[in-house]
Amino acid sequence: MNIFVVIALTFAALEALALQKNWFKLEVVAKPGVMLALFLWLWTSVGSDGAPGWFALGIIFSLLGDILLMLSIDRFFLAGLVTFLIAHIAYVVGFNLPMPEVSAWGMILAVIIGISGARVIRRILASVIARGQSRVRIPIAVYGVVISLMLLSAMLKLTDVTWDAGAALLVSAGAFLFYLSDIILAWNKFVAPITNGRIYNIAAYHLGQIALIAGVIVQYSK
Repeated sequence: MNIFVVIALTFAALEALALQKNWFKLEVVAKPGVMLALFLWLWTSVGSDGAPGWFALGIIFSLLGDILLMLSIDRFFLAGLVTFLIAHIAYVVGFNLPMPEVSAWGMILAVIIGISGARVIRRILASVIARGQSRVRIPIAVYGVVISLMLLSAMLKLTDVTWDAGAALLVSAGAFLFYLSDIILAWNKFVAPITNGRIYNIAAYHLGQIALIAGVIVQYSK
C-alpha cells in the first residue's frame, strides 16, 4: 500500500478521534493532513496534466474548505461552502474530460439523483428559511445542484468503457460518500442534530475523498 494512503487513513482516524474527544490541537494537524497526503499521492502517482490536474485543484480547494470550517463552521460556513463548490466543479470537469456520450443509463441515473437530491435539499432549505437564514438559501441550492452533478459524473464512469472497472467503482463509492457527508453536515446544522453527526460527517467525507482519489490514480496510472 502506498505510504501516502497510509498517512491519509491515519490522519482520518486521528481526526475522528479529535472530534470525539474535542481535541482541537490534534484536529489542526489531522484534518488538513488527510488532504495534503492525498494531494502528494496524486501528484507523485499521475502528475497534474489533463484530468488529474483538475482533481489536484479539487483537493486544494477541499483543503481550504476544511481549514475554514475547522476554524468555525458558523462564522465561515458560507466561505467554506464556496470553496467546496469550486472543488466539486473541478471534480466535475475532471470526470468529464473527455465529455462522455449521452446514454440511457446516464439519463436514468440523472433522474434518480435529481429527484432524490431535490427532496433532501428542499427539506434542508425549508429549515434554513425557518431559522431566518435565507441569505444562504441560494448558495445551498446551487451547491446541491453541483454536488449532484459531481455524483452523477462519477457514477457514469461505471458504464464508461474507457474507464477501468475498479477505478470506476472507487470513484463512484467515493463520490457517494462525499455527497452523503455533505447531507449529514447540512442536516445536522440546519434540520435536526444527529447523534455523533460531526464524526459521521467527517468519516464519510474522508473515506469518500480517499476512495475518489484512489480511483483517479488507478485510472490514470495505467
